[in-house]
Amino acid sequence: MDEAFTQKTAQEAGPRPEQSFQRLLEWLDDGPNSEGRKYLEMRRRLVAYFERKNCPGADELADETLNRVARRLEEEGTIEGEAPARYCYITARFVFLEHLRARQKESSIQGELQRRSSALDGISDDEAKAVREERLRCLDQCMKKLDLRNRELILSYYTGKQRTKIENRRVLAKTLGITINALAIRACRIRDQLERCVRDCARAK
Repeated sequence: MDEAFTQKTAQEAGPRPEQSFQRLLEWLDDGPNSEGRKYLEMRRRLVAYFERKNCPGADELADETLNRVARRLEEEGTIEGEAPARYCYITARFVFLEHLRARQKESSIQGELQRRSSALDGISDDEAKAVREERLRCLDQCMKKLDLRNRELILSYYTGKQRTKIENRRVLAKTLGITINALAIRACRIRDQLERCVRDCARAK
């Protein structure tokens, strides 16, 4: 396989062990002597799929899909029962659903932060929409700055509505081995940290 192509596709696909990436290329292109054209086409099709779903970061989601397929190939040696393109789309659907759930959780946190922040009264609908979109963008950035444990805790803390949310928090506290009050205090600290980060981000615009 052409060395320039291998370097190019490795950069597009993001970090991946060379052996795993090579196996993915051969599986998609049906043979070790292919030039990787089907890989590039599959990646373009996946990017288009996520763009049709209105997903921000469609390139990253396409790479995540191919990463998962590569890991499956690394673990099992091959994937039987589905054509490569179909299996990639099946995996992409799972990636999309996980992305959608994460966005819904972040929207719940955004709603909580908005209730605690200044109201948007007195400005036009377009201005209010722009402010909300900017806050959501800042929240996305601030969520990424949290360590994994705190990010998972705050997302789980605000998942669900009413009774479901209460039950989720009870289970979360039990899983962490702490009381409900201790969980609430921990979540409050993380929320306060996010509020400060979102405010600083919005001011820096």
